[in-house]
Amino acid sequence: MAIFKRGNVYWYHFVWKGVHVQKSTRQGTVRVADQIEAAHKTRLAKGEVGIFEKKLAPTLREFEKRFMDSVKTRCAEKPATVRFYESKFARLLEFTPLADGRLDQIDEALIESFVQHRRKAVSPASVNRELATLRKSLRLALRWHLIDRVSMFSMLDGERERSFVLSYALEDAYFETAPRQLKDAAMLMLDTGLRVGEARVVSWPDIHLEPVGDARLGYVHVRSGKSKNAKRNVPLTARVRSMLLTRRAAAKSRYVFADADGIGPVSIYTLEGQHSRVRKALNIPECVIHSFRHTFGTRLGESGADAFTIMRIMGHSSVTVSQKYVHPTPEGMERAFKRFEAMNTKATKKLADAKKRLLPATISATVSEDQPELVDQAL
Repeated sequence: MAIFKRGNVYWYHFVWKGVHVQKSTRQGTVRVADQIEAAHKTRLAKGEVGIFEKKLAPTLREFEKRFMDSVKTRCAEKPATVRFYESKFARLLEFTPLADGRLDQIDEALIESFVQHRRKAVSPASVNRELATLRKSLRLALRWHLIDRVSMFSMLDGERERSFVLSYALEDAYFETAPRQLKDAAMLMLDTGLRVGEARVVSWPDIHLEPVGDARLGYVHVRSGKSKNAKRNVPLTARVRSMLLTRRAAAKSRYVFADADGIGPVSIYTLEGQHSRVRKALNIPECVIHSFRHTFGTRLGESGADAFTIMRIMGHSSVTVSQKYVHPTPEGMERAFKRFEAMNTKATKKLADAKKRLLPATISATVSEDQPELVDQAL
């Protein structure tokens, strides 16, 4: 230890990881100065401070602006996502103990208090969306070295999944009731699995009505979306191709589904308002616009598509999401085994044919008629 006196107080200095540390103890007793120096070294060793001292972590309320600035920058082309995080962060700040807690003090106990408080007022799904926002904000704080760890917490059980699937009869009734733009948008989602946010911004340069290369179907190109796998090409069914041909013939906008002015894409609120009136008329309150995409995935799974194919077509972030659309039935398993057996039979026959071509009799058949002695030798 290096203690020296300057005036009436003692100072200490030492080198820590190549950095010279020098500080006044503001004490006039050498024994106390030694203890203060030792305590400083201990804090450094434990990582509780930086070279000199660690800055206090901001409170959740203080962190809101920095978090939302990041969201607005990274989701500039997704205003609905920005509004989502603004809304959920506001709900977090309504719980004062959480809002005024410093980020490094937001532990499992405090989060559980928030959960119990919110659960009295809203559904598990709403609480889970708010918890997801909190987790995202804490992970950003960790990435920016404002905190050293993120508390572990789980989502609430009992969240109702949007599992409604349109029957073909209900689909027909929906098409007969819906206005033209909503009908066409619903058909696109039902036959391609596009998210409503993807469908509403599809532009005509994204539509390829004729097959390309060895393909047999045209396709719609999805430029971006919710997940990293959202960018994809999705084949077009015959009825969707026919619908797009009709819309293109009358198109005055670059968007397939344009707003009233023909300048931008149709608003999600316009589609949701039209959909709300249709489902009330048909008395299907459980049907939301996302049900079209869910119906597509379910039908795709029932048709025999595997989870990896469904993931690719629907642009899921992982195959785990796609697996819920795969429901093997006894009949489906038998069909799978028939295809499996047919594949094995074909491969076995092909191998047998190849062996036959190598038999000596095959060689003899290729020998010239004026060389019968070679045939005898081959046999």
